[in-house]
Amino acid sequence: MNIQTPNGSTGTVMDDATFTSIAALAKSEAGLILSKAKSTMVQSRLRPRLKELGLSSFNSYSDYVTSNAGMSERIKMISALTTNVSHFFREPHHFEILIDQALPDILAKARRGEKVRIWSAGCSSGQEPYSIAMAILDAAPELATQDFLILASDIDPKITEKARLGQYSLQQIKGIPATFQDKYLTSVEGQKDTYEVKDEIKKIVRFRELNLLAEWPMQNKFDVILCRNVVIYFDAETQSDLWPRFHSVLKPDGWFFLGHSERVSETSMDKFSPIGLTAYRPIVASK
Repeated sequence: MNIQTPNGSTGTVMDDATFTSIAALAKSEAGLILSKAKSTMVQSRLRPRLKELGLSSFNSYSDYVTSNAGMSERIKMISALTTNVSHFFREPHHFEILIDQALPDILAKARRGEKVRIWSAGCSSGQEPYSIAMAILDAAPELATQDFLILASDIDPKITEKARLGQYSLQQIKGIPATFQDKYLTSVEGQKDTYEVKDEIKKIVRFRELNLLAEWPMQNKFDVILCRNVVIYFDAETQSDLWPRFHSVLKPDGWFFLGHSERVSETSMDKFSPIGLTAYRPIVASK
């Protein structure tokens, strides 16, 4: 790709105007809130993009990524700026609720021949949906033969591809109980201390690229939605717009889980009832 850089280049230090432009684009495209205090982080993460594109300055990059010609680069920019941190069996109290309280109804639905769907929104590199699959199949193995699927979505196409591969280091799998490691992981041949999720777990997880601020293509409502440690990166207005959308795709008897520092806003508490730490059930409006 041969991109002409404009005159007046400011080198590899991002000025305030350029930061403001890139931060505004990150918010409009993905809802990311980038304060000025994150300028150093933004520069560090975007420098490889400048190098790949052959650009010599951040304002050259800003001009390109905000232009029509740079629309495909916006996806790569968001990917670079997104924090993809996840762990297996993160926030174990949610898994206790899932297995002890939600699973009996889920199992009953499946036995009646109904579809059962779980959505892991903002799934990062796959630890969350694979944790869900391990926990549920261990408690109810018969679900593997029922109409049961976990949708795992993330805005970053690179990270969903990594998640789909399902390979993790020895350090990354430490959060998985030893019995689950033996049962659901296998060593990757030729790669020391690398483990892969077995096919029986992979086959019930579907990874998709999805921007939460865009249209949601799902046709079915969900029995369980987990959107943990995602909306914390959005401003209050964006969060307020998301709560009714989540409510609209959640079954009336469904379950909704957020991250440890996230809460449904007061303006949407007419739609959700708290049933534990960052765990909710939908409120169904009376007719």
